[in-house]
Amino acid sequence: MPSKLFRIIFIGDISGSGGRKFLGKCLAGIRIKYSPDLVIANGENCAHGLGITDNTAKEIFESGVDVITTGNHVWDKKEALELLRKEERILRPMNYPTGVPGRGAYVYKAPENTEVLVINLQGRVFMEPVVENPFLSIDHFLENSHPKIIVVDFHAEATAEKQALGFHLDGRVSAVLCTHTHIQTSDIRIMPNGTAYQTDVGMTGSYNSVIGMKRDPVIQKFLTGVNQKFEVADQNVVLEMAMVDVDKSTGHAVNVQSLRIFESTYEEQLKF
Repeated sequence: MPSKLFRIIFIGDISGSGGRKFLGKCLAGIRIKYSPDLVIANGENCAHGLGITDNTAKEIFESGVDVITTGNHVWDKKEALELLRKEERILRPMNYPTGVPGRGAYVYKAPENTEVLVINLQGRVFMEPVVENPFLSIDHFLENSHPKIIVVDFHAEATAEKQALGFHLDGRVSAVLCTHTHIQTSDIRIMPNGTAYQTDVGMTGSYNSVIGMKRDPVIQKFLTGVNQKFEVADQNVVLEMAMVDVDKSTGHAVNVQSLRIFESTYEEQLKF
C-alpha cells in the first residue's frame, strides 16, 4: 500500500568545498537511514563560500540532492547567470525583479504521481532592498492552482521577518524552512494550522568557524575594523538539516525533526 506520508529533507546552506565533500560522503547514508522522498539543499555558498557554479551544482546533484535553492549570493559567480537560465532545478528567490535570469519555483515530480512545489523567497530586512515584498509576492503566486505539498525556503536575516512569514503562510504551505544565518535554531515545530517551520535550518560547513569562514580574519575585522581576506573553513564539518513528513492528502506537516551530523562521527550516526 502506498504511503500516506511524503518525507522531505532540507539541508542547510552548503559552504565551500568542505561542505560539498561532506555532503557527498554522507548523503547516500542519509537516504538509506531516513528514506526521504525529496532532498532539497541551499547552495548559494557552495562555490568558495559565495555563489554557485556549473561544477559545484553538478557535484551537489551527483551527491543526491534533487533541488537546489539559493539566496542573495546567487549572483556572486558570473556563470550563475547562464546556469540559472538552463537548469530549472536551481532556484533563485522569486521576488527578484522581473527579467532576472532563472526562476523562483519548481515542481518536483516524485513517484506515485506526487508533485511538490518548491519555492525560494528572500527577505528585505537588513538585506538588499531591490527585492519585492516577499509577503505580497508569495500571496500573488499562491492565488493560482498548485500541488498540495509546498515547501518554502525563506532566505532572510531577521528572525522576526522569518517568523512573521511562517505565521502568514501557516496552513497554506507545507513547510517554511528558513536559511541565510548558518546557525541552526531549536524552534522547529508545526504551526497551529499545519505548516512546519524553522527559523534557520543551519549550515553544511565547518563547525569551528564563523558561519563557515576561518575564524581569525573575522575576529581581526571585529577587533580592528580593517577589511580582511575571508577564507572558507573546511575542517570539522557538520551537516545540518530539517526533516518533515507531510500528509499527502492535506499537504499539512505531521512530523518534524532537526538533525545535525558531524564529520567525525557520521558513520556511527548513520548506522541503523
